[in-house]
Amino acid sequence: MSRSSSITANPPFVSRSAFDALTVEDVEDSEDEQQQEETPQTQVTSTEHTKPSKSQIKKAQKQARTERRKQLKASSKAGTANSSPRHTPSLEESIARMADGAADVYPLPTTHTAPEPKPTAEPPQEPAPEPEPEPEVSESSLPGPVINGDIQHVNVTENNSTLHLPSKLLGGEGQSVSQPDVEQALKSKLDPQEVERTKTRQSILTRTLWTFIMIGVFVALLLMGHVYMIMLAMLCQTIVYREVTALFSLTSHAPDSGEAENKRKKDPWSKTLNWYFFAVTNYFLYGESIIYYFKHVIFSDGQLLPFATNHRIISFTLYTIGFVGFVMSLRRGFLKQQFGLFCWVHMSLLLIVVSGHFIVNNILEGMIWFWVPASLVICNDIFAYVWGMTVGRTPLIKLSPKKTVEGFVGAFWSTLLFSVFWGSYFMRFNYMICPVHDLGVSAWSNVQCTPNPVFVWKVWQIWSPLRVFLSRLLGKSVTVIPYAPYQLHLLVFAVFASLVAPFGGFFASGFKRAFNIKDFGHSIPGHGGMTDRMDCQFLMGVFTYVYYSSLIREHHVSVGSILQMIVSGLTVNEQLELVKDLKKYMEGQGIMIV
Repeated sequence: MSRSSSITANPPFVSRSAFDALTVEDVEDSEDEQQQEETPQTQVTSTEHTKPSKSQIKKAQKQARTERRKQLKASSKAGTANSSPRHTPSLEESIARMADGAADVYPLPTTHTAPEPKPTAEPPQEPAPEPEPEPEVSESSLPGPVINGDIQHVNVTENNSTLHLPSKLLGGEGQSVSQPDVEQALKSKLDPQEVERTKTRQSILTRTLWTFIMIGVFVALLLMGHVYMIMLAMLCQTIVYREVTALFSLTSHAPDSGEAENKRKKDPWSKTLNWYFFAVTNYFLYGESIIYYFKHVIFSDGQLLPFATNHRIISFTLYTIGFVGFVMSLRRGFLKQQFGLFCWVHMSLLLIVVSGHFIVNNILEGMIWFWVPASLVICNDIFAYVWGMTVGRTPLIKLSPKKTVEGFVGAFWSTLLFSVFWGSYFMRFNYMICPVHDLGVSAWSNVQCTPNPVFVWKVWQIWSPLRVFLSRLLGKSVTVIPYAPYQLHLLVFAVFASLVAPFGGFFASGFKRAFNIKDFGHSIPGHGGMTDRMDCQFLMGVFTYVYYSSLIREHHVSVGSILQMIVSGLTVNEQLELVKDLKKYMEGQGIMIV
């Protein structure tokens, strides 16, 4: 009995799901048909096709599975004896799967010589076992097309037939190769360690490239001015809020929640209220910051005065409108989901929007209070990755299996050293240390202010025995050591960035494990979502603002605070009387007011 196989041609875009959908299953012909068939197998050449879309691939795959089930059902009813218990893929199918990068490549088919039929009577045919269905492979689980779908081909000869196969796999173009060469190519491509090393190298390169891109954009916006940094903080905050609130909707994608999904589509308030509360919270918080830092502008402008004096009652009114709208959107049948969404939104506002508000306040207090703490978190993250990759052996925490004790400790000492040199360099520039009074300034502007005392250099008198020891060791007299109090504060920031801020990342890892996801999103290649990069920054920003406002900020009377008191606390007649008295005082000092 001879064996005849029907071979289909590969399209230029080769993927496992597409090829499984278009492959025709090999079956053995009956004895009468084999005797009539004397012509050799025809040569099949590939035809150029355009790259199919995902919807076309899924549709073709579904249709192929339906046809396969029909054939198997018909074969089972007819009691066909020559049905094989398991489908053995052809050489072309194995090569196509290999070119697509799939890990579970089937073995190469071997050529079997059918035995001569004996003249004795045929034994009774037994019904063949039903073949096992092939596992379904979703498109998302595949690594993707090879060379962006542009695959060159070579001719491979098998059983007097020519197959048009990818030359990328075999290393040649337009060549006819034998089966041993194909087997050798498959063995080299099937090495799992080599595949893993290649994936690791690609991941490191992508992550490193986008790290430098983010740092470059960060530095460029820093030099352009405070407005651009505030816009960057608001953009990051918005993306993080979108990624976190989207997690709650994952519960509606379960197979048994079709009814809840239909109800959710009929309820437009769920997503609208999310962003309404987000907008109202930002209006309140950023309004508070603008009124506090720009009193001299707000209270001297008659058009902005109603906004400043009634800001809080306006904010509360807007929130009340949202609250009433939420209550009116409640529906019997899925109240639990709506109240869960309400709590989830308010928790996100507390952890994300309020933290982002403190980060913006750090920018307005002086760029150095935002730039240096954020740099320390980035430095700690980089050094933890480097030390963990080189000497890391001991797992640190179960929530993040890739974190190691060696990386954690190494990053701590590296961040301490980095903080002193990094902060000491930037404290020399007025643009970095001066609080903002004009949003139009940039790094090239001539910014002048009275520096905070923590940036003023001081000297420390060395203890006498230590003075003698250092003088003999260095060969010159050493009596004092210059320092700035800000350098001591830098050590505190470095300790927090190394020991506490990483727990913001562990907290985010717990979130991801709770929802069974790897990353919060894919907005940054190689890094995941924005939340994966900002989880530690939010915690660091809140600590910096609390530490600065409690221990470093100078509390003194300013023109803005006096003007706010006059406008909000005095009547018009009292304000006119104050102007007259102030004018009389100035004339007494010899200053003429026109």
